[in-house]
Amino acid sequence: MKAVQIHSYGDASVLTYTDVEKPTLNPDDVLIRVVASSVNPVDWKIRQGYLKDMLPYDLPVTLGWDVSGIVEEVGASVTRFKKGDAVYSRPDIKRNGTYAEYIAVRESEVACKPKTLSHADSASLPLAGITAWEAIVHVGQTQPGQKVLIHAASGGVGTLAVQLAKWRGAQVIATCSEKNRKLVESLGADQVIDYKSQNFQEIVKDADLVFDTLGGDVQEASFSVLKPGGILVSIVAPPSEEKTKAHNIRSAFIFIEPNAEILQELARLADSGHLRPVVSAEFGLKDIAKAHAASESGRTVGKIVIHVGQP
Repeated sequence: MKAVQIHSYGDASVLTYTDVEKPTLNPDDVLIRVVASSVNPVDWKIRQGYLKDMLPYDLPVTLGWDVSGIVEEVGASVTRFKKGDAVYSRPDIKRNGTYAEYIAVRESEVACKPKTLSHADSASLPLAGITAWEAIVHVGQTQPGQKVLIHAASGGVGTLAVQLAKWRGAQVIATCSEKNRKLVESLGADQVIDYKSQNFQEIVKDADLVFDTLGGDVQEASFSVLKPGGILVSIVAPPSEEKTKAHNIRSAFIFIEPNAEILQELARLADSGHLRPVVSAEFGLKDIAKAHAASESGRTVGKIVIHVGQP
């Protein structure tokens, strides 16, 4: 089968479109014929070697950890799925990924894809959707009427976080560039702050939750906009414990794991009209280097989808 692998760490030139063996199944695995995948920043951070201490791969490795596709075969102990089922997943990042025509995924990491979405749109959801759910619903425990600030709201995670916070009944404040204002408002943001011309810390006060998807100076400035007892949730770097105590707030850092239960919730929300994917660019598997370049630019709106096979 065709796949994109890396045999060494480095820039996009190390991405190799090649022939590899079809995965062999463990008893609890589902073999998925990949229709679509998507690009996440973790893909190129792994490719560049940034995460090699946390995730020590035995190279070569196939990248990509979003998939929507069709069940081709099931392991001996699999009971929830059968050949022909349309499914999606954020698989175990320690195994070979989804830049491939087939992938073996544990049954516990797989869910039926949203019925109302294409495979391309479905493939954009798992990793970013689980991340947004963990921040807004699980860790943030967002309640109706609370004030939630979401940074980089036009990005892959941000577009979903805005919708989830609105579904939970929050007052949603979002940062993005002026050119993406209408999009973010259409997703449910009550107030949009143009980060290029406005300082959010001068506008936002007494937030119940700040979702930090940027880190650095943005994270540092976010402590001061939270009310006492509020929570700063980051997916970039753990917030300072010292500053957390000094501001009398709570903080959390998220690095997600596969979660089929959340995928089931996301599918339900998508099929009921409460969640819509935002896909701004689509590439074929052979053009994965261009897809990585687009993601690395930091200017992507929503998600980048990779088309792999036929529905």
